[in-house]
Amino acid sequence: MTQKIAVSTNKGGVLKTSLTTNLAGVLSSEGHKVLIIDTDNQGNAAISFGVNPDNLDNSIYDVLVDHLNPEEAILNVHENIDLLPANDDMSFFEFDVLSEASKYPYPFSMLKEAFKNVDLNNWDYVLIDTPPTLGLTQGNVLSFAQDILIPFQPESYSMRSLLKILRAISDFKQSHNPNLNVLGVVPTLVDSRTTLHTQIIQECRRYGFENDIRVFETVIPRSVRFANSVAFERKPATLTEGKKNPLVKSYWDLYKEVMEDGQENA
Repeated sequence: MTQKIAVSTNKGGVLKTSLTTNLAGVLSSEGHKVLIIDTDNQGNAAISFGVNPDNLDNSIYDVLVDHLNPEEAILNVHENIDLLPANDDMSFFEFDVLSEASKYPYPFSMLKEAFKNVDLNNWDYVLIDTPPTLGLTQGNVLSFAQDILIPFQPESYSMRSLLKILRAISDFKQSHNPNLNVLGVVPTLVDSRTTLHTQIIQECRRYGFENDIRVFETVIPRSVRFANSVAFERKPATLTEGKKNPLVKSYWDLYKEVMEDGQENA
């Protein structure tokens, strides 16, 4: 069965797109077929594969608002990796839907409805990149996804942001998607040399233990490798660098925790 994983949090700049695209790179290298659905108007998932989202005729916006068949907007961006891209049109998504509410009677189910006639068994994994908000777009993702992977940057006030997204997910699960599951929290942009990062990650792990929320042992280090890989290779780092690279190794380690351990516990 296809596993649908949303990479989601209400905070920006915490490596959501990096997690999405680099995990896709690892999965594809293992022979798994992956569909990335980008719902963020920045379109960074497409940029990660050397595609300019502003030059695309069709995007996730057309699928949601104009009922375009998703398969008409899906691009193949690498062996075993397909992408349903987003672009700046998604900036107007909430305004366009809410201003014509009569046309969209079930606003949180638009993504689910769009894929109703698409055979998701064409892919082993669907990875969903999300915007740093808790609005209508995020609601559609949470209605569609099965599992949520939450990136967590260990900075001041980050625990407050984490608690907010966890509460939102819990509320949404009760109201709209009882099958929604928090796969776990993954620390990102970690500088293990700093006392602050170490202390906040310990606080996060303690909270996870006390509330039965998994905090992965793997941490994604702060690195310029991802930016350089996208800029010069037009691919995520896991598709351009060897496993000995510390950044790439962290994504492979996360894959083992998220995918392999998750399958064993299923």
